[in-house]
Amino acid sequence: MPFRTHLYLFLFGLAVTVFIAQFQSIPGYLDSDYYFGGGIQLATGKGFTEPYLWNYLDNTTSLPHPSHSYWMPLASIVSALGMWLTGSATYGAARLFFLLIAALIPPLTAALAYTFSQRRDLAIASGLLAIFSVYHAPFVGVTDNFSLFMLLGGLYFIFATQLIQDPTRTRNWLFLGLLAGLMTLSRSDGLLWLALTFLFAARSMVHIPRSMPQALATLNPSAIMLALLGFLLVMSPWYARNLSVYGSLMAPGGSRALWLANYDQIFIYPPTELTKESFLALGWDHIIADRMWALSNNLQSGFAAHGGIILFPFIVAGIIYYWKDERVKLVSLAWLILFFVMTFIFPFAGARGAFFHAGAALQPMWWSLAPLGLESILISLRKRGIGNDNNRVVFRSALIMVAMILTVYVVHLRLFTLGWGEGEDVDYPVIEQVLIKNGIEDGDIVIVRNAPGYYLATGRSAISIPYGGEQAILKAAEQFNADYLVLEAEAVLDPIKDLFENPENSNIFIYLGELDGTRIYKLELE
Repeated sequence: MPFRTHLYLFLFGLAVTVFIAQFQSIPGYLDSDYYFGGGIQLATGKGFTEPYLWNYLDNTTSLPHPSHSYWMPLASIVSALGMWLTGSATYGAARLFFLLIAALIPPLTAALAYTFSQRRDLAIASGLLAIFSVYHAPFVGVTDNFSLFMLLGGLYFIFATQLIQDPTRTRNWLFLGLLAGLMTLSRSDGLLWLALTFLFAARSMVHIPRSMPQALATLNPSAIMLALLGFLLVMSPWYARNLSVYGSLMAPGGSRALWLANYDQIFIYPPTELTKESFLALGWDHIIADRMWALSNNLQSGFAAHGGIILFPFIVAGIIYYWKDERVKLVSLAWLILFFVMTFIFPFAGARGAFFHAGAALQPMWWSLAPLGLESILISLRKRGIGNDNNRVVFRSALIMVAMILTVYVVHLRLFTLGWGEGEDVDYPVIEQVLIKNGIEDGDIVIVRNAPGYYLATGRSAISIPYGGEQAILKAAEQFNADYLVLEAEAVLDPIKDLFENPENSNIFIYLGELDGTRIYKLELE
């Protein structure tokens, strides 16, 4: 395709993303707060440390503590790059590269789509679907992993395309390993992409021409080694850091998530209560029921979020029509592996957003296949004497228009109806003033729902409300020298509902008052 087509898609994508960004003056939710906060730490020379704590799974005992023990650091690094470049530790600076990366997704998607059909009109349609991405639209320009995963996933399938077309391009295996490494540095489930690369290298799905027996005999071992080398080039520094800090390649936070009995236990304190034995004690009826719940939620996410609602049937049609294409088999396998892991191994994280997040890497392929699927349906109907060639343009335009309308609706719903933010912009600064009036000192720590968000809004160190009832709160408060508790009505965990509903019944949690449904307490510890 002509370069100007890619340029127009880039500029259009940038314009839409920047327009949405005008209504997102703050990170808006815990994940984005966390990565932005980590970027500030890096940009201000404090390294991979955190003055806040959003969960206790790494068994941290004091603040500040080593960062990114559960979530990975790439989004924070990208945030820091924007702040380093501009010399400003603001959210606008932190999201600079995320906006540019988001703008790269449409031309990248169009380039990938063009490799399927060699048709500019279909490729442009795919690029426009990447711009009007429905559920992803509010998130691609924030300090999170959505745009990063889309970029890396799109590049992955472009390099895979080149390998399928020419298996002798051995350097591409190194590139796939590098991309798998960057995806792992972005999210823990990026490791699945290394496994996918090994399966790809094993040629379980890729056709090798009969005229190339020698290539088949020699390529696989070297492919796996090159992919592993690329992966380690990216991940070795981080693994070395983990060895230095934790004494293991992997930080301890993620592994404990295997034993969750419910999502709220991600905030459990002390974390040593999460064990294989505690998990098995739930009983298999409970364990299976949890996974059936995750199965239902992830299927809905696959339809609505990954499939963009209206695109889903056309993506399926594209998969069926192009099933002989090895990339379609590869992306289908990737989705199935991801679905299995996020449903049966990490059901709570998966159903509460991880499946949506991780699936972003596959979106360029889905956006590429949707117009192709629609085209295949219309061609089939045309062969039956239904419709004409003009209908193909009309239906394609209608598909893009509906995606645009859905995107506008979702953006409005997420930013204005539900509200963009979890207290960072208004509530937390006001709560901080209430605490100051009640005698909080500069070094005191607050227990709150969104600890990174509270720190960003007030500059005060904070820890998250621990799961485990009042005793867990008291233990965490004693461990971290936290004297104040903030309970927000929409985020009260079940074990402390009585404390919230009857705030004046305790001699330890001294009720200081209420602010717009948020109740504030001072802890009287012995």
